[in-house]
Amino acid sequence: METARPASLASPETVRVTNPGGSSPFVFTCDHASNFLPAEFGTLGLPAEELSRHIAWDPGALPVARRMAEALDATLVETGISRLVIDCNRPLDAPDLVPPVSETTLIPGNAGLSDKQRAERVALSWRPFHDAIAEIVDKRLARGQETRLVSVHSFTPVYKGKNRPWHIGIIHDEDRRLAAPLIAALQRLSGVTVGVNEPYSPADRVYFTLERHARSRGLACAMIEIRNDEISGEAGQRKWADMLTGIFLDLEPEEAKGSRQRAVGKSVQSAS
Repeated sequence: METARPASLASPETVRVTNPGGSSPFVFTCDHASNFLPAEFGTLGLPAEELSRHIAWDPGALPVARRMAEALDATLVETGISRLVIDCNRPLDAPDLVPPVSETTLIPGNAGLSDKQRAERVALSWRPFHDAIAEIVDKRLARGQETRLVSVHSFTPVYKGKNRPWHIGIIHDEDRRLAAPLIAALQRLSGVTVGVNEPYSPADRVYFTLERHARSRGLACAMIEIRNDEISGEAGQRKWADMLTGIFLDLEPEEAKGSRQRAVGKSVQSAS
């Protein structure tokens, strides 16, 4: 049963939508964009420094997604609350929807929650995020606009003691319409090690947002995972965003390219 968000858990921005009327065929999501914890949660029993680690968010992913969305005139939907509170890229029945442990770190503030407390977290962050994506996709499809979903994430170079050599990974299921050309373009780049369903795959339950909003509607989709040491600073974020933007421009259908160019042209005219 859905519940309204309690006023006591109000947050300035639990979900943010940028450029909802974007002309690009691509809609980007950043499911783990923020490490923000509303005051009601304190630090969930963790030392404050833990909240800057990958257990709390996907470092570097949001600046990359924002730069790509701006360059492509694409819509971006991002979370505004740490995945330690609730992981928006998990189904409601997932054991790690509210993670009791992240990698090897116990999350004391997530232990022993009541059904009511879990429902409050769903209403606080998970529900608004998915409602926002659904509304955007439904409106685009209603007006006949080409729509492809891409989720942007980052991953840690070492996980549970295991090194991860890939600079970037593309995650996909049996629908490879978007993933295949994206992987092929990345593999042509010199010095870039590309993971195919690495460091995760849909079998790891990391594909939920795309399953819910793209696969359920028959839309092409893919998940991008960039190693977070590659995008820890502005230079790396700019490099990867611009590189991926060029690839996505090449992947746009000709009709969509024309629509985007017309939209950019109108924007320039109105600004002059």
